[in-house]
Amino acid sequence: MAVNLHIPAPEQVFPVNGIDIGVTEAGIRKAGRRDLTVFRLAEGTHVAGVFTRNRFRAAPVQVCEEHLAQSLPIRAMVINTGNANAGTGEPGLAAARATCAAAAGLLQLDPRQVLPFSTGVILEPLPVERIEAGLPAAVQALGADNWIEAAHGIMTTDTLPKIVSCKAVIGGHEITITGVSKGAGMIRPNMATMLGFMATDATIDQGLLRRMAGPVADVSFNRITVDGDTSTNDSFIIAATGRAALRIESESDPLYPELLATLKAAATQLAQLIVRDAEGATKFIAITVENAGTQEEALKVAYSVAHSPLVKTAFYASDPNLGRILAAIGYAGIDDLDVGRVNLWLDDVWVARDGGRNPDYQEEDGQRVMKQPEIAVRISLGRGDVRETVYTCDFSHEYVSINADYRS
Repeated sequence: MAVNLHIPAPEQVFPVNGIDIGVTEAGIRKAGRRDLTVFRLAEGTHVAGVFTRNRFRAAPVQVCEEHLAQSLPIRAMVINTGNANAGTGEPGLAAARATCAAAAGLLQLDPRQVLPFSTGVILEPLPVERIEAGLPAAVQALGADNWIEAAHGIMTTDTLPKIVSCKAVIGGHEITITGVSKGAGMIRPNMATMLGFMATDATIDQGLLRRMAGPVADVSFNRITVDGDTSTNDSFIIAATGRAALRIESESDPLYPELLATLKAAATQLAQLIVRDAEGATKFIAITVENAGTQEEALKVAYSVAHSPLVKTAFYASDPNLGRILAAIGYAGIDDLDVGRVNLWLDDVWVARDGGRNPDYQEEDGQRVMKQPEIAVRISLGRGDVRETVYTCDFSHEYVSINADYRS
């Protein structure tokens, strides 16, 4: 069950001028479900991407990187669910390229102008003939108002579609930002099974957009974890169609910081939806580590707590067995950590003070917080002024059931 996941009404989802989307049923793994999505990008659109660091990078990831590195502008994206086309070797690369060629033929493009994306079961051949057969219907369905359909069309074990849409005024110019994502398990993007696609009608220089993609991913999709597993297919794409009057060409533009902050906020919200709909999740947990000496050690501690099965199961049970959090801090890999300077809070409840139990802490206060659907964990290391936040969830019986039955 999703944790406080809001699905916007159709009138709250704003089309991005220059983006058309078509979704269809291709029967890639199961009949009767939308599993093939096409994005058509208007001429002049700039595109940047960030991808998984898993060494078993899926075939579509490799092809996307090749196509983004060449000089032709990207004009289309094709996303299939049900099959990851990962661990498939040269035949998988050939299938990804065949997908690009088939879409390019229908859209009158060069195959190198198409980005392919796949998500689903790993180590199985991609039924590319089903994609080729389904593409004409997806192209026929292209329209500007199909963002909600796209959010449904890229789902796998997700229980709800994930979509964020907003308008912002920057420098007197209104821009639109809309995005969709998918993912519920095998989630620890490290670029970056998650996919995220975000578009804006702002005009952003191509080189600048490439430089922005990493920082946007770092505060959003690179700050979520469900189970600590980095997928073979993680991909995050930003497209800027250039249809709005706002034009940003360099970091020195006085409006650049505001645009970057707006994109980061939208991407963070989109990434958090993945955690809210994590497989079997009943709690959404924000873990903030402050007063760290470096970003690296702040993230070490945050992920150590976020990945601990003992911590996650305690949250599921609403059991304030909070020594588990201290243990996870202690084995995070900071060899010179002075535990006598560590403090821990759950929301407003001060649990551990100067490395030991706070004398004023009452277990019923800890349990009160742990029963909430949303929980804030705050850890002070007493080492510096660096602060980082990671978003995660609890572990329930349902997580095991979903992953035990995933291929059936």
